[in-house]
Amino acid sequence: MSHVIVPAGYHSTLSLYETQEAIDLIKTTFQGYLCNALNLKRVSAPLFVEGASGLNDDLNGVERPVSFTVRETGTKAQVVHSLAKWKRQALHDYGFPLGEGLYTDMNAIRRDEDLDNLHSVYVDQWDWEKVIYKNQRTLDTLKDAMQRIVTAVCCTLDFLKWKYPQLPVTLCRDISFVTTQELEDLYPDLTPKQRENAYLREHHTTGILQIGKTLKSGQRHDGRAPDYDDWELNGDIMFYNELLGCAFELSSMGIRVSPESLRSQLAAAGCEERAELPFHRALLNGELPYTMGGGIGQSRMCMLLLGKAHIGEVQSSFWDDTTRRICKDAGIILL
Repeated sequence: MSHVIVPAGYHSTLSLYETQEAIDLIKTTFQGYLCNALNLKRVSAPLFVEGASGLNDDLNGVERPVSFTVRETGTKAQVVHSLAKWKRQALHDYGFPLGEGLYTDMNAIRRDEDLDNLHSVYVDQWDWEKVIYKNQRTLDTLKDAMQRIVTAVCCTLDFLKWKYPQLPVTLCRDISFVTTQELEDLYPDLTPKQRENAYLREHHTTGILQIGKTLKSGQRHDGRAPDYDDWELNGDIMFYNELLGCAFELSSMGIRVSPESLRSQLAAAGCEERAELPFHRALLNGELPYTMGGGIGQSRMCMLLLGKAHIGEVQSSFWDDTTRRICKDAGIILL
């Protein structure tokens, strides 16, 4: 069911025409900063993959991919949820050297997504991945990359406000790090989302670490597929959204599973049969490089930097009648 928050007295700072111009400026500017920050090169990426390849992202394990059959071959294909595993395979296939990586535009359909101010069935993000040394599989490596991405976002906002000084958005460049277990210890009586909101009210730019593992309570902070991120070495970049009064996830990222952590996480998730899929076999056989990577929401970033109340103001997607009515009555223009 859809849920829409309408901030009191909200109106878009930019016109519809200016918004389109600003979206282009954000995407062009941020890509340059991101490449320089992480030493990345642009590549082309698929919109769909073969279902039996094991390359699609299973997200929390319950989302249904959009599937279709290719008439010419009879192959069952799936529209990607993300490119988390495809990118690692691509780094191997393309021969990327240590210390270098790739980024691409990723477009996905997540038909089971809740519809609200921050979520849409259409997902667009910059997916990136880079080759690292085995001894770089540490939290320090992850934190350094998260800080570099935050700096790139803030530099993009600086350039944007040079052209549109009327934008009211401010962001904190200094990132605070907290693990999901530390959040549970700080706020044991709150839900995971409530913990994020409480922490972000005090620390406006935060890296929440170690998502997917079971906490002392026996619960998980959030779900993560067991076959791409190492649950001990991953995290989300979040900013506090002053307009909506909530934690705002911009990026999910992590150091990817090693053969050892893949086996352990497949067992913990009860899906050890995945070890027989082509991607997983290659990883377990040591054929794929050690990597780190993530996804950075394109519409999410535009929404945040432009001070928009709803993600539909910066992307063209599908919305139910209730959402359209509420937004129209509030003067929120959905593309």
